[in-house]
Amino acid sequence: MVMSSGVFKQVTYKAETVFGTAPGASGAQIIRRVESVLDLSKDTFSSNEIRTDMQVADFRHGTRRVKGSLKGELSPKTYADFIAAVVRRDFASVSPIASASITIAGTGPTWTLTRAAGSFLTDGVKVGDVIRLSVGVFNAANLNKNLMVTALTATVATVIVLNGTALIAEGPIAASTVTVVGKKTYMPTTGHTAKSFSYEHFNADTSLSELFTGVKIDTMAIALPPTGMGTIDFGLIGQNITTGSSAYYTGATAASATGVVSAVNGVLLISGTPVANCTGLTINVAGALSGDPVVGQNFVPYVFPGRMTVTGQFTAYFDSGTFRDNFINEDVIGISVALTSSNVAAADFIAISLPALKLSSCTKTDTEKGIIATYAFTALLNTAGGAGTSSEQTTIVVQDSAA
Repeated sequence: MVMSSGVFKQVTYKAETVFGTAPGASGAQIIRRVESVLDLSKDTFSSNEIRTDMQVADFRHGTRRVKGSLKGELSPKTYADFIAAVVRRDFASVSPIASASITIAGTGPTWTLTRAAGSFLTDGVKVGDVIRLSVGVFNAANLNKNLMVTALTATVATVIVLNGTALIAEGPIAASTVTVVGKKTYMPTTGHTAKSFSYEHFNADTSLSELFTGVKIDTMAIALPPTGMGTIDFGLIGQNITTGSSAYYTGATAASATGVVSAVNGVLLISGTPVANCTGLTINVAGALSGDPVVGQNFVPYVFPGRMTVTGQFTAYFDSGTFRDNFINEDVIGISVALTSSNVAAADFIAISLPALKLSSCTKTDTEKGIIATYAFTALLNTAGGAGTSSEQTTIVVQDSAA
């Protein structure tokens, strides 16, 4: 007897045009996973009839629901569709800044890129973005390096090189191009998307297919340990299931082949300052999705969005009172992190910014080793951000070099 094995299970998805209706069988995407668990559940209820035989006479199934999770190792491009779905905005590129005259100055670890005319702010660059000098007669050490923006004015971008190498002071270099790499998404204030997917588990060894429809991304949890791979977990909520004896999706696009990011390759900024004493960071996004049963059908008619909350925590060696005092004084601070898939200058990366947050606790260990402080936080809508400023008007921003 053949039994299903996880190594032969293929997980595939495609966006729906109509919620709960499976899209065409072509053009789906295979997704990488550490674990994908999705199952149908049903409300159940028993008869409460009082009987002389003192037994239960009937038991029934009620409303169907789909619920589960997708767990993976954080890599550029791989989970872009789901990240965009959870923050309710599609990834979009920022137009390159062309024909600029750029002067590079500094001695490291931070450098300045000064433009002779125009405005980084109106061109859409933000603190926490990763940019590259992609065109221009620059020294080879300056071209096509991942540069994370740590501070920004209209004409000056202060940057740090993600792989820790040096830039060469020079300029002005005319006819230069500054590129915000890849694409960005963030929780918008208006025009939210409501993406749903049809999501298939196909067990090739037993020819068993489970196609889950009306699947929405409810939660996202990103964990960045000091050693090991970055991870990303999604909570999934759906409407229904269709089973089959062959794969529903045909000719699906192969899974991404981008590298996995780790916390040792990248930069963490807190309040615009690079931090070297952080021992871990987690970010949790919750969409508060819900669906209620109705009379006349055995599945919920729709999965509705709720208020999105972003929480998390970071741990750091207790080497100063800065973060403790931020907690005590209820300061609004920001966190930006950019993590690369390798240590080359133009490596693929994922960058995440929380422009405004407050620390909600500060606790410390007491051991013979270094004292570790844990700071929990809640991110806020950054009301000071928006077009023409150095930050987005949002709670969370994600930049993906390969999206």
